Amino acid sequence: MNNFFLNRITILIITILLSSCAIFGDPTEIDETTGLNDYEVLELAKSAEFVKDWPRAISIYEKAEKRFPNSKLAPQFKLNLAYAYKEFYRKDEAIAMLDKFIRSYPNHPAMDYAYYLKGVALFVDRGIIKEITMQDISDRDLSMIIKSFEALRIMTELYPNSEYFDDAVNRMTYLMNKIAERELYVARFYMRKKAYLAALNRCKYVLENYPESVHQEEALTISISAYRQLGINDLADDTKRVLDLNFPKSIKKLNESHDEDKNWWEFWDING
Repeated sequence: MNNFFLNRITILIITILLSSCAIFGDPTEIDETTGLNDYEVLELAKSAEFVKDWPRAISIYEKAEKRFPNSKLAPQFKLNLAYAYKEFYRKDEAIAMLDKFIRSYPNHPAMDYAYYLKGVALFVDRGIIKEITMQDISDRDLSMIIKSFEALRIMTELYPNSEYFDDAVNRMTYLMNKIAERELYVARFYMRKKAYLAALNRCKYVLENYPESVHQEEALTISISAYRQLGINDLADDTKRVLDLNFPKSIKKLNESHDEDKNWWEFWDING
């Protein structure tokens, strides 16, 4: 009997406690930065970073970024917060914070790192060379890649002595070739659809914007075919001379594969 009443009392106490929570709301989150100065908060956040506790690091940096806007450490809080966002796959917030840093501290000595980190945060490769149909043909897959390339390009142009320069160049080379590859994939799609002007525009984009890509030979070849199909033979001849000058083996190779240079683009068409 005593156990019966003891259990009832226990249940009643638990019910009262739960009701209190419902009345007064969720318990207030403990702010572990309370009473700490900016340097102490930075060390606290770094301790969370060290064990890769990104949610905790983000929480601390967010508080610091708001609490110490005029601190000498304010720029570092922003950069570290952007990095933590990136590591925790919150890319949009990372980019927004880096843009805020770039706007707020245009002469900061870590500006090269800000542009570099922005390029890295945007650096993606989601299998952009994939089957394309008339319904899904678009540049959506390229938008982040182009933005990444631009951020890294700005960094390398403004800060050629940066410690991040070599890695940025390597990433840019990869991105440049991916962009050109995708553009020419679409150009071949247009050639199959006999949309020669659209194909030509894709090739011109590659030739003009990414002249150091490994896909120049293909871009020139498709351009020759597109010009021939459009009846613009003078430009086809000019482009053919450029191809012969820069890729002397191409003319022989292509002539062996196709009788007419207006069909040369088919040499590159894996879907033909």
